[in-house]
Amino acid sequence: MWTAEVDATRMHVMALILGDPNVIHVDADAVRQLGLGEAPVNQGPVNIAYLLNMLREAFPGGRIMNLSTRLLANVFAGDRVTAGGVVTDVTGDGVVTCEVWLDRPGGRALHGTATVRTVISGDD
Repeated sequence: MWTAEVDATRMHVMALILGDPNVIHVDADAVRQLGLGEAPVNQGPVNIAYLLNMLREAFPGGRIMNLSTRLLANVFAGDRVTAGGVVTDVTGDGVVTCEVWLDRPGGRALHGTATVRTVISGDD
């Protein structure tokens, strides 16, 4: 498991870096007016990055070969998120397949699968 607190200031910085002009990432009033909640909405790519952080911590030195996710719910500023996963397959050549997810208060925000090569040779 890997946890993080979603920070509104960091969300604003990421909106600038990503060139994302959508006001739902920086303006709580706009989020309320749209009926989406009470706080700014975190960017989807950042939520996916939480899964990548969890995988890098779980498999130090490994190489993430594939990550496929489905966004299920919004993550808001102030949420404490938990990224987790379970190994579903391991091959003889060190390739691990995992079911992965990101949970926030109130439920699952992301779900998907990841493939990680855990044995790195000089040829990779």
